[in-house]
Amino acid sequence: MNITNKEILCIGEVLWDRIPSGAKPGGAPMNVALHLNAIGLDASIASSVGNDSAGKQLIDFLQNLGVDTSLVQTDKKLPTSEVLVHLDSNNNASYEICEPVAWDNIQLTNDLAKKAESAGLFIYGSLASRNQTTRETLLRLLDNDAVRLIDVNLRKPYDKQDVLELLLAKSDIVKLNDDELHIFASWNGIEKKTEKELIKWFVQHYKVEMLCVTRGEKGAAMFHENKLYEHPGFKVEAVDTVGAGDAFLAGLVASFLQKKSPSEALTFACATGAFVASKAGATPKYVMSEIHAIMEK
Repeated sequence: MNITNKEILCIGEVLWDRIPSGAKPGGAPMNVALHLNAIGLDASIASSVGNDSAGKQLIDFLQNLGVDTSLVQTDKKLPTSEVLVHLDSNNNASYEICEPVAWDNIQLTNDLAKKAESAGLFIYGSLASRNQTTRETLLRLLDNDAVRLIDVNLRKPYDKQDVLELLLAKSDIVKLNDDELHIFASWNGIEKKTEKELIKWFVQHYKVEMLCVTRGEKGAAMFHENKLYEHPGFKVEAVDTVGAGDAFLAGLVASFLQKKSPSEALTFACATGAFVASKAGATPKYVMSEIHAIMEK
């Protein structure tokens, strides 16, 4: 991961997760930015909220955590996003995502364009591209020189192959889960291959530098510089899995920026994801000692 500077720009959805225990701030790009800042890195969030109380509360939440909100736009017509989160018997989450919302309408402003030009790393999710306006803004920003990392989030009905492959063509690094890897395989008619074969196929077919595949409680795999790395994951008692993948991604990015080896990066990422899964909501108070304790088990 050849990142020229440590300035990170995350763009996409900010929202309220309505989980059974109450409302929690969420949205994959916002979660990643929060975790990166908690680790001590410089990550900004670009998004949009409605001109409503829910939006003002999200802005207050971010500012109270010291996150720069200058690139969070306020939409005069569309509301702040809310997502209904359902948990199964194993506390695994499924989502109902309301539409349209403010982050469907992120505008390409001069300030956002300048930030994208100066960033060394650009992190974005596929979900924010469900709407044309935000998708066009994102595609324009991807023409900059920053390393481009896509966090694939296939949420029905926003799982269109043409949109995903348009984004992948402009991406250097891809993070997805094992179910999503098999969906890409089915789109290309090769679903009978093993997961390791699919990982190698994905990197070659989509011409990306690095692929990371999360496996839930079973850890993750990463293909980097023609070598496969795997970690079995850490066992914790899950409260809910909301935001665990985002925490994993933040841990991975932070490790590479700190020049850790791929194996070390994957271990820290799995521990960070496990830590968040053991807490309620996507953005629990970040306690580095608890993450290190998980790694030492």
